[in-house]
Amino acid sequence: MTTDNKQQTAEGRDSEILFSRTVKAGQRIYYIDVKRNRKDELYLSITESKKMLSGPQEMPQVSYEKHKIFLFREDFGKFEEALRDAFGFVSSEGGDVPESGEDGDAIKLDLEF
Repeated sequence: MTTDNKQQTAEGRDSEILFSRTVKAGQRIYYIDVKRNRKDELYLSITESKKMLSGPQEMPQVSYEKHKIFLFREDFGKFEEALRDAFGFVSSEGGDVPESGEDGDAIKLDLEF
């Protein structure tokens, strides 16, 4: 395993990234990673990174605000069902959810391992 597939966590241990997908959406970037914990269990890590500008317009300070969600296998079914319900609600209220023109931007909900 190369160090490219490892990420240092706050506890000082390495977390192996087994799968990764990036979704760019305007000022936000979503990172969807499948990782393995200390108990050798797979889990999903979803990180939202939002670009923030502060200071004067001539010389703005750039920073990134990050939020993380950790989703474990035992919750995949409930989470997938909730997302499908939410997508269905949005589609029925405001028309179809736009499809991505590129496979790299599409979010697929195949959460079985």
